[in-house]
Amino acid sequence: MNATSGPHPAGALLLCRAEPPAVRPPAQLLRERLLLAPAGDDWSVLVPEGTPWLHGGEPVEQVVTGWATALAVPAAGRPVVALWWDRDRAGLTLAAGFRRTVGYTWLADGTPVGEDEAMRTFAARLALDPVLDVQALEPLTRPDPDADAHSRLLGVVAVLGRAGLALPTGLAPGESAERLRSVALAEGAEQLEGSGSGVSAAGTQLKAWGMDAVRAELDVVEGSPLGPYLRGPRARLLGGAQLVAGVPLLLWGLGRRSGGWATAGALLVAHGALGLVYDRLREG
Repeated sequence: MNATSGPHPAGALLLCRAEPPAVRPPAQLLRERLLLAPAGDDWSVLVPEGTPWLHGGEPVEQVVTGWATALAVPAAGRPVVALWWDRDRAGLTLAAGFRRTVGYTWLADGTPVGEDEAMRTFAARLALDPVLDVQALEPLTRPDPDADAHSRLLGVVAVLGRAGLALPTGLAPGESAERLRSVALAEGAEQLEGSGSGVSAAGTQLKAWGMDAVRAELDVVEGSPLGPYLRGPRARLLGGAQLVAGVPLLLWGLGRRSGGWATAGALLVAHGALGLVYDRLREG
């Protein structure tokens, strides 16, 4: 598996089912160094620097699951697929709105350790073809002595290609974070600068995110079919749900020193609170 070569084998790619202009605002709120590039018809890819798992000691799967959850919330209806890998395993995580994340894992030698139902749910939530695409995903859940974890992820990318995904040339799962960033920059990816890192800044970022989050929400939502959720009964219901989900998630992430989950919780709280404030201001 390619990911086992080099001093830092762990890496990840975040595949967002939205164009870069819609992905940029919520991605900037993650406060991480990310590269953003178009990746086909109505797809974008985010390439992280990987600091939380390269230097912070957090499992890459845990970090990117939190990021995917945070990215999927402000762009409700626009799923995010996180592909991740390390020396021992590789896998995928799908986040879509407030639904529970769906994941599947393979050992480094390609041995499936996930549940078949998870892969079928993955296909359904991405609105993939229930026959052709599901049939193409099924071999990835079966033992194959000739397929390692790297080839399994390439298989997932190939299936998503039927739904319009087209990664920039040379950008493929299994490489180190450093290699991925080098390739993405060479292909003209946009660099999104963050300030702060995960757990150490998650608690204080809530105050700082005020205007940034308002601008991000307005940029993404006002010009979309989600506009009614900015104000009125739907907005209040959504804001309350985000607070209910975000507060315990933020506290749990801080307690576990998990930057990914703390960031996801902080984003939920920020979006929920700002949504309620915006609705009240417009009401007045």
